[in-house]
Amino acid sequence: MARRHPTHSIRPPLDPHAIDTLYGLEPVFEPGAGDDDVHGAHDTRFERVECPYCGERFETQLDPSGGSASYVEDCAVCCQPIEMSLEVDEDGSVRSLTARRGD
Repeated sequence: MARRHPTHSIRPPLDPHAIDTLYGLEPVFEPGAGDDDVHGAHDTRFERVECPYCGERFETQLDPSGGSASYVEDCAVCCQPIEMSLEVDEDGSVRSLTARRGD
């Protein structure tokens, strides 16, 4: 009697967007990924800011696609909470980013 081998379905590998969707993950922005990024992070950019607490400069990610916004971000160096104010023009370009102490 001939022995039957189980058949396995071979699936193609998943792209990063499909993996994020499958596991309910937030997309990851990869600097330098280019315009063909499948995660929709085309409007993001990085801006250098100076911490109003420790004076160190660090890069923060901006996304002007949501318009002007105020939010709190911790300093990447000293971890103090910084109040960020992002102003965006009607055409979606960044007008200004202000970083100030929260106390």
